Amino acid sequence: MIDALSLLFIATLFGGMVLYSFGFAAFLFKHLPATEAGALLRQAFPWYYVFVIGIAILAGIFLLISGRVLLSACIAFVLLSAAYARQDLMVKINDASDARAAGMDGAKGRFNLLHTWSVILNFVQLAAVGYVLVAVA
Repeated sequence: MIDALSLLFIATLFGGMVLYSFGFAAFLFKHLPATEAGALLRQAFPWYYVFVIGIAILAGIFLLISGRVLLSACIAFVLLSAAYARQDLMVKINDASDARAAGMDGAKGRFNLLHTWSVILNFVQLAAVGYVLVAVA
């Protein structure tokens, strides 16, 4: 039962991350003007991270209970990096976006750098969850 719950939460985490990253964001930018899509994503991202953190907590607990310490550590990385992204990185990205919109010098470069870092971090998180999913399946 514990293994089944671990698999369920890991699969939910992986599926949610893939859907948000490759489905929801792309859908918004395809069907809304860029400014509206960006504003909506800005509102949605905190909830995305709450989802990732919450499901990662559950997955990590069930992995620990089943004795899969290394896999639980991978999920802990995802959890902690999602908390960092939500509480620190996202704030910096939003500030840089606002500064870019105001035409401040260097803001575009800072936004691009921070956004690139967030994309890389998301792919690393997704790879970690994918690794755990394959290991548990």
